[in-house]
Amino acid sequence: MSFIISLIRNLLGGIIAFLDVITRGAKLKRTREAQQQVEKDAAGLTLYQFFACPFCIKTRRAMYKMNLPIVKRNASKGSPYRDELLQGGGKIKTPCLRIETADEVTWLYESSEIIKYVQQRFK
Repeated sequence: MSFIISLIRNLLGGIIAFLDVITRGAKLKRTREAQQQVEKDAAGLTLYQFFACPFCIKTRRAMYKMNLPIVKRNASKGSPYRDELLQGGGKIKTPCLRIETADEVTWLYESSEIIKYVQQRFK
């Protein structure tokens, strides 16, 4: 039974991901200097995600539209990033944004909170 549920979930997630790609739209345009600054500022950010998760797709879509080059790590079963997420964030839940600054590391869960954070940080 769990196999069937997993199959349905992955199929629907794949369809949603496909629709996201074909309807995504254009990225935010910045000057070359402004984009270089965004790339520098985004260097400490990592998104832990599942490819077919609707909330992860929502988060990736927002990051794409904002033209944010944030590293994405797949936290599916068997991935070493899954263990990183569990050890660092304390739970396996996606999406999760790892925010690394000079003096601390913060793990931010919930797609809406992640989107709000990046919108405020990269206006």
